[in-house]
Amino acid sequence: MNSHDKVEALRPKSIVYFDNITSDHTDHAKELSDKKSMGNKVLGTFCIYVPEEIALAAGAMTIALCGGTQISIPHAESIFPRDICPLIKSTLGLLFGEMCPYFPIVDMAVGETTCDGKKKAWEALTSLKPVYVMEVPHKKERIDKQLWLEEVKLFKEKMEELSGKTITFENLMKSVKVINRKRQVLAEMHGFRKNFVIPISGKDALLVTQAALFDDPERFILKAGILNKELKNRLDKKIKIFPDSAKRIMIAGCPTVVPNMKIHRLVETLGSAVVCDETCTGYRYYANLVDENASNLDELLKNIAERYMQINCSCFTPNQERIQQVIDLVREYQVDGVIQYILQYCHGYNMEAVKLEQELKRLKIPTLKLEADYSEEDIGQLKVRVEALLEILD
Repeated sequence: MNSHDKVEALRPKSIVYFDNITSDHTDHAKELSDKKSMGNKVLGTFCIYVPEEIALAAGAMTIALCGGTQISIPHAESIFPRDICPLIKSTLGLLFGEMCPYFPIVDMAVGETTCDGKKKAWEALTSLKPVYVMEVPHKKERIDKQLWLEEVKLFKEKMEELSGKTITFENLMKSVKVINRKRQVLAEMHGFRKNFVIPISGKDALLVTQAALFDDPERFILKAGILNKELKNRLDKKIKIFPDSAKRIMIAGCPTVVPNMKIHRLVETLGSAVVCDETCTGYRYYANLVDENASNLDELLKNIAERYMQINCSCFTPNQERIQQVIDLVREYQVDGVIQYILQYCHGYNMEAVKLEQELKRLKIPTLKLEADYSEEDIGQLKVRVEALLEILD
């Protein structure tokens, strides 16, 4: 049995739930539709800057609409430019091509201003659904933080208008505690990857975080808790799915959206272990809790705004916080090498990759930048480059 087959054979039993929630979209769409028929609203999201706590407090269910599949891209390219980010193309292809089972259920989609391509995508989507756009500032000075706080307050008002429900301090605090708990169980699961006895593959750890963007939050907390107990038991029994010789790799950069696992699959097929994801489908999603120390609604909204401004997207300038975050994670997860995963035409992460590579080289941390789309056509080329990095680590 080769290393890849061993990893697959030793998958945690409780991972099956997360396989299902990210692949059985028909049943999950029906579940959302049934809840909608009971008076709940459904909110389509594309970015982790949208405050889940506020939507939940309004009684709305959120569902991630980003596309990570090549299937829908030809349809998108028949309407939109070819030379745009594959995530945007995949998403637009799914929605305009009527391939997404969730989009017909959605009452409103929420976009954000993290990149130019997305800004124009939201304009296009208004022909299909109501779209609300949150302005994410691109600096983190006092005036920018004040703008973002106002955006969070406006989003609260929009959710009240959509749902017909008043968001109170009490129901918002309840939602904050639920979403904080979701982040905590994710942090616990990813924390197991810091050990040299690694009880879960990087591919499966990514899968769990992807599922968090789809699932009912309270059910996710329950299922992730079951997984964490299984992983803790594996750790206690020293059940490891990677050999001691496996190199520890961090994936940094662009999000890896369902069903895309291209780079994780490649790295682990070559016998190395992805032990950390610095991305929006990894650390950035679950890092930092909303401060629950608030005595009124305004204070709690301010705490929510402050938490989301700690997400270190490449849209910010200057962005030393993200550079330092990568370095801190390299040390915390005892990483041997960093792969910067850059989606084709993603100018923000591609430009920032230069500075990050310089800093990693200064610290003598081997690094590799991979630009890719969702197709399988470049797998051979990517494999050669990853093998070259692994040879350096040896």
